[in-house]
Amino acid sequence: MTATSTCASPSTGTWALRDRVRVRDGEVATDVVGEGPPVVLVHGTPSWSYLWRDVVPVLARTNTVHLWDLLGYGDSRLDPGAVPSVAGHARTLAELVDHWGIDAPSLVGHDIGGATVLRAHLVHEVPARSLALLDAAVLSPWVTPVAQHMQEHQDAYRTMPGHIFERIIAAHLHTTTHRPLSQTAAAAYLDRYAGREGQQRYLDQVAHFTEDDTRDVVARLGEVTVPTRVIWGECDEWLEPAAGTRLSELVPGAELVTIPDAGHFLTEDDPRATAESLRGLLARS
Repeated sequence: MTATSTCASPSTGTWALRDRVRVRDGEVATDVVGEGPPVVLVHGTPSWSYLWRDVVPVLARTNTVHLWDLLGYGDSRLDPGAVPSVAGHARTLAELVDHWGIDAPSLVGHDIGGATVLRAHLVHEVPARSLALLDAAVLSPWVTPVAQHMQEHQDAYRTMPGHIFERIIAAHLHTTTHRPLSQTAAAAYLDRYAGREGQQRYLDQVAHFTEDDTRDVVARLGEVTVPTRVIWGECDEWLEPAAGTRLSELVPGAELVTIPDAGHFLTEDDPRATAESLRGLLARS
């Protein structure tokens, strides 16, 4: 793999990952900030590394924070023929850990990022100092009814007029938080799915959500031996808090932390509480 740098800023603001790393399935946007024991942050869907913008400054005080956009998300680009699946994301994470030359980082994953870090750890044998699973899409059923509907009616959504599709995605995005999502934050997420290219990108992501990528991971949750914290938004409308409780019970010794008045995008609703919960785990591992 090779790495290059870029200073280009996205149209949605100043958040931009500065490096590019070539991996098997494409080119990954990455960045590294802070100093101390390594931690890797893995976002989920429908988001990108922007999700961590208010968490990174807190963690970077004591840790070296490694960031990346999943392939097909944010500023990362898939190669032709490659697909944005959890299985692919886990393989990419294993490649990145090797590229960064870090030994047993703490792995933090949100949404499908939670499935990604678990798969990287359990299937690809990426050593981990600790695991944090935030509103993690791991236990079945994690493909939401909206995503299932899109999978079942792909042709209708792909041929839908762009302005109508964008309104549907905007309405769906606003269910990710308990408190109203700011206009700036909403734009940062929605701009990634604007226009015909963005519509195609969103539907390609949804098309490759499959619980086949997590069944073997769930079967091996009992093999996790590192400190693990399951962090869940109390008001998550996408993945009910009961899923967080079940997940914490299946991972030996896992702690469950609930963030009050927070939805699925708990870093938007309460970034301070989320960051402090992560810091608590990192300080002990």
